[in-house]
Amino acid sequence: MDLMKGKKGVIFGVSNTHGIAYGIAKQLHDAGAEIAFTYAGEPMEKRVRPIAESMGAKIIMSCDVTKEDEVKAVFDECEKIYGKLDFVVHAVAFAKKEDLMGRFVDTSADGWNTALGVSAYSLVTICRNAEPIMNEGGSIFALTYLGSVLSVPSYNVMGVAKAALESAMRFLAVDLGQKGIRVNCLSAGPVKTLASMGISGFSKMLKAAVLRAPLKRNVALEDVGKAGLYLASDLSSGTTGEVIYVDCGCHSAYSSTDEMDIISNSPEI
Repeated sequence: MDLMKGKKGVIFGVSNTHGIAYGIAKQLHDAGAEIAFTYAGEPMEKRVRPIAESMGAKIIMSCDVTKEDEVKAVFDECEKIYGKLDFVVHAVAFAKKEDLMGRFVDTSADGWNTALGVSAYSLVTICRNAEPIMNEGGSIFALTYLGSVLSVPSYNVMGVAKAALESAMRFLAVDLGQKGIRVNCLSAGPVKTLASMGISGFSKMLKAAVLRAPLKRNVALEDVGKAGLYLASDLSSGTTGEVIYVDCGCHSAYSSTDEMDIISNSPEI
């Protein structure tokens, strides 16, 4: 499939072959896209570099998305190698482990600032630096989750960060839309990744999603990857300022008390 042949872009956030960002990168690469990769500091390089090299990446750079100069350096390099970009994928999120446990009311100010800075404000920084080298008709999208609009157990401050991310996306869609650049969010259902397994009670979230979802299954990496391909490609040329759900319908369905009792009383996987 040559849907992305000749298209060039950068993905912030691929960390391993089991993550959502990888699922998107694979679909883009298989469709013919050229992809630049970033990694969060030297410890992550050994994980990301083999993935990037397997996809023929010409750019593999360290980038702390909370530092404007590092984000700018990535886009300066992209401009030097590619000239213009057609897509940017924001797959970066972080919250302190202690702020994903216990009661949300106990969230620390530092934990709040860290989660929102890394997970939400970074999209603003990325868009600001991407805008000058994006082709008209280009696409920028970020990964979000249902915890942005619902109180999901153990998601806590990350839910607030994702809500901020989605709100920022709408304002960015207006700003960048004047240059024909689309900005969206992709909301994936729970997927068993290395990152998600760090969330307390995540196995119960997977069970709950199956009971709630009209398709009666959990979403797969391939499902999310295909949705990312849609958003990055010209197929979504008229879509901006939107949250696209890829969760087997979980966000639109209601779970009964009985179903949730089954989940709450079930053992961890």
